[in-house]
Amino acid sequence: MTTDAPRSDDRTFVQKFMAATDKLRAIFGPAQSSSRDHEMTKANQESLAAMQAETAAAYETVTRPDGSTYLVPKEH
Repeated sequence: MTTDAPRSDDRTFVQKFMAATDKLRAIFGPAQSSSRDHEMTKANQESLAAMQAETAAAYETVTRPDGSTYLVPKEH
């Protein structure tokens, strides 16, 4: 008998945790377990570009002498 489910040693910590707490789904509902390594859809790309443009318009990046960066609100 062959199954498509990954072997327990091939699963990530999150997958093992979700399997161990499967009975909690009755209370909390199912968790999303879709892949995150798929191509973005055109709508998602456009949404991301719009959010990045809003962020760039509202904040500026400041670089410290040690090379680290942080965001500060732009003064309008």
